[in-house]
Amino acid sequence: MASLPDCPKCQSDCVYEDGTMFICPMCAHEWPKDQAMDVAESENVVRDANGNPLQDGDDVVVIKDLKVKGASAVVKVGTKVKNIRLVEGDHDIDCKIPGIGQMGLKSMFVKKS
Repeated sequence: MASLPDCPKCQSDCVYEDGTMFICPMCAHEWPKDQAMDVAESENVVRDANGNPLQDGDDVVVIKDLKVKGASAVVKVGTKVKNIRLVEGDHDIDCKIPGIGQMGLKSMFVKKS
């Protein structure tokens, strides 16, 4: 039996196939089988909440209020973050937020500006 790809949206390995589609039961994401080949090529691409690819030095805007762990501060919606740096790991954006300081963000909570 051929191994099935991980979900490109949530990285879950609980994917199953249904006809010509792959389906992830964890996040309900569906994609065609022929797209699975393209996913392998673009595995290292970090995308924002709208699906736009991000690069080092881009400016992004926070799309959700984010609590700062270990502090009583909150990063408000609409906060513009300049000159991001992409890193490996769960929090794939490293940046300096005005009024907060150095911080790691997940790309799913930002959009490219």
